[in-house]
Amino acid sequence: MNRSAGTSAASDRAHWERVYTDKDPHRVSWYEPVLERSLELIGEAGLDPDAPILDAGGGASTLAAALLDAGYTDVTVADISAAALEHARAELGRRAGGVTWIAVDLREHDLGRTYALWHDRAAFHFMVAPRDRVAYLDTLRRNLRPGGHVVITTFGPDGPTRCSGLPTMRYDATGLEELLGDEFELVSSSLDAHRTPSGSEQQYLHAHLRRQG
Repeated sequence: MNRSAGTSAASDRAHWERVYTDKDPHRVSWYEPVLERSLELIGEAGLDPDAPILDAGGGASTLAAALLDAGYTDVTVADISAAALEHARAELGRRAGGVTWIAVDLREHDLGRTYALWHDRAAFHFMVAPRDRVAYLDTLRRNLRPGGHVVITTFGPDGPTRCSGLPTMRYDATGLEELLGDEFELVSSSLDAHRTPSGSEQQYLHAHLRRQG
């Protein structure tokens, strides 16, 4: 989802539509059948079942289904790729009606409401251009409640510098906290090795931050 100089939001959208049209979503490098670490950190936030949760850049992931299984009732998935969302909807079947699906570029869109928790797994690290990071974080701040939580997974310090044909950023917990700014406090973080469907390993940083209320 990076938009470096010389590219456009339209070309980014076209890239991700191709990814989710041409590839099996279960074979992309970031796929994980159960997002155990994300679910642990969401649980750590101690939200009420009706608290609004946004999966930002959720694509075709299984998180929405897992959140419904855990009893959460207000789940939104936003992604730049309509094809990715359609895959996730299809896998949920009849339960897809219990999730709000938004095909949108989060750098350019106000979601029109605030959330108790903003989750992002493997989307933010594609924001390589400074203007993209600023635009994404502006959307996050507009749409996250005071006292709200951010659960984010990015490539760690030893993670890949490219993914899906695009350059990526790498973060440690301190750098990520500093990027979000003084209004966010790091609650917990960890590094682990994500094993891709092809069998290679990628270092991921998992972080839970809380916005000052």
